[in-house]
Amino acid sequence: MAHIVDRWYRAIVGPDGKSRQEPKPECGQGMRYRVRYIAPDGKEKSQSFPDKKKREAQAFLASVQADILKGTYVDPDAGRITFKQYADEWLAATTTDVLTRDRIEYELRLHVYPVLGHKAMASIQPATIRAWARGLQEKGLSAGYRRVLFSDVSMILNAAVDDKKIVSNPFSVRSIQRPKHVPNKVVPWSVDRLTAFRAKMPDRYRVTVDLGAGCGLRQGEIFAVSPDDLDATRPILHVSRQIKLVRGTMIFALPKGGKTREVPLPDSVARRLEAHAKQYAPVEVTLPWGTSTGDPVAVKVYLTLPDGTALSRSKFNPGVWRPTIRATGIPEDRRNGMHVLRHTYASVLLDAGESIKALSAYLGHADPGFTLRTYTHLLPSSEDRTRRAIDKAFGEVRAADDGPEAGDGLETA
Repeated sequence: MAHIVDRWYRAIVGPDGKSRQEPKPECGQGMRYRVRYIAPDGKEKSQSFPDKKKREAQAFLASVQADILKGTYVDPDAGRITFKQYADEWLAATTTDVLTRDRIEYELRLHVYPVLGHKAMASIQPATIRAWARGLQEKGLSAGYRRVLFSDVSMILNAAVDDKKIVSNPFSVRSIQRPKHVPNKVVPWSVDRLTAFRAKMPDRYRVTVDLGAGCGLRQGEIFAVSPDDLDATRPILHVSRQIKLVRGTMIFALPKGGKTREVPLPDSVARRLEAHAKQYAPVEVTLPWGTSTGDPVAVKVYLTLPDGTALSRSKFNPGVWRPTIRATGIPEDRRNGMHVLRHTYASVLLDAGESIKALSAYLGHADPGFTLRTYTHLLPSSEDRTRRAIDKAFGEVRAADDGPEAGDGLETA
């Protein structure tokens, strides 16, 4: 049963029947009051308080009893685990893909553990987070990267709340403000630049440009395209897999988000795939599926290295893409990585009047809202179409107004 023990004095009833306080041998040593209670797991817990703090001990006991009744009790000892200890346990148990775990582990090691890693979970307060956030800003980290760090650390602390290691997530208070999202506007290539770049690309890999800018595929999806992915009944390309590099090992995996999709296959891209296959016959490659220890899967792919092995970003980017960028005279920066082909694809489709919803499906985005936020600045041509449409409509109205002869009985404004 929950109660408070006075470690310094005990009550003695004298011959006169009156109670008096008699000092114990340990009187004056250490904490005076000890709160004892049974936790929900059946174990006895205790918390000590100094002399003259009996009211605090009573308040603590009342709070504990209320939390136990409400099911919100958190063991005070649980919060003594350090942030690094808990985060390492959380990472080991998380079900996210290996690449995501590697990214989070790297970010924690570089930007979180040096400041928060040694701190007990219960000691991480909003002020602790604010000081850490200021340090990230002083390092010169971009707002976007700091937002990612905020999300990852907050996710770990939310898990700690669920596991009853801490009472609440310090990120939940209003004084903790995540860095404002400042979207980087994507800059697609012009048709002229795309054509010039494709001409400089080595013959063996030229079709990568066609699949990226002509079908909107991601890099890993391009490397994994197979003749079997072409639909025999309609001009459709089935995006069924990608090639990922996980800790130095190439694997087959589902496309990003774990979802397959279909994209329209333009005749021009189909012809270029056919021409490529005649010059460089598709080769069957065998890679593990899903993880580096997954079951081996054999797929005949269009793109391989000369020795018949699969393409990966570690070989393609420095060996093919960047030399072609330099040869074309295009600035060698992040905006001109291979992902620019997808941006160019999106730009062409939007300029042609394709809907955001359809574009989102073709790109494999989970949310059309994300597609809109990413490419909304590429819609000036839609304004032109609007102006032309209204001008045309008004032109037709003017023609109708001017058409009837005076006195035909029609009222005019």
